[in-house]
This record gives sequence, structure tokens and C-alpha cells, in this order.
Amino acid sequence: MIKRTIYCSLLLLFLMFASILLISRVQAANLEINTPAITSIKQSMQSRHAQLVEHYDSGAVGLTMDGMITMRDANAVPLAKRQSVNSLVSAENQDRNALYREIARANNHPEWESQIRSTFGQRWINMARPGWWYQTNHNSWAQK
Repeated sequence: MIKRTIYCSLLLLFLMFASILLISRVQAANLEINTPAITSIKQSMQSRHAQLVEHYDSGAVGLTMDGMITMRDANAVPLAKRQSVNSLVSAENQDRNALYREIARANNHPEWESQIRSTFGQRWINMARPGWWYQTNHNSWAQK
């Protein structure tokens, strides 16, 4: 029993150390790096943002922990506009996926993509306006 407890403690310490090492590497990544591909993606996202704001404000669209957005409450969008909003969400998520991938590539570490995604997920939530909805660590929704 004591050996098992020691083993579990050592395993936990190893996993914590590995996580800290991985996080510190991603923190060393240049998240503000710029390439022509990144500039193009950011411009596309910026032009779409004006169309999405009303849906963030209404609570129809929310920010997820993994750096994406989702239709949180379809009933907040009139039926006639739902397809249009779904298309906006889809296009935004395509650009977000491309952005995270390009930032990882530009840093010469494509394996960092998931950590960059998580970092941006937290950034988007931190930058959200009061009243916008976001996903918590427990996959429930909270309003900022």
C-alpha cells in the first residue's frame, strides 16, 4: 500500500512537471507573430466580428474553452436568421482553427497547436464584453 502511494505521488509529480514544462514552452511562443497567412486570417475574422457582436450580446453565441465559438441559444435568433448565424459561426471557427495552426507553424512548433488553442480560448474569454456568455472549466455556461 505504501509503495503504491509513493508510486502515485511520484507519477503525479512527474505529470505536474511535464505540464509546467509544456506550458512554459507555449508561453515562450510568440502569439503575436505575423505572417501573410496570419494577417489574412485576422482580417477575415475582424470583418466578421461586427456581424457576430449582436449574437454575442444576445447570448445566442458563446465562447468555448477551446478557443472556438458555438451557437449557445438558438432560440435567441429568429428562425429566418439561424442559418445565417450558423454560417457565421462555422466561418469563424474555420478561421480560428487556421489561426492557431498558423501561429504554431510560424513558431516552428506545429505540435503546440492545442496549447495555443487553449491559451487563445482563455484570452477570448478574458477580452469578452460584460454580458457575453462563455464556457467554464466544467462545460457549463456563465455570463461575464
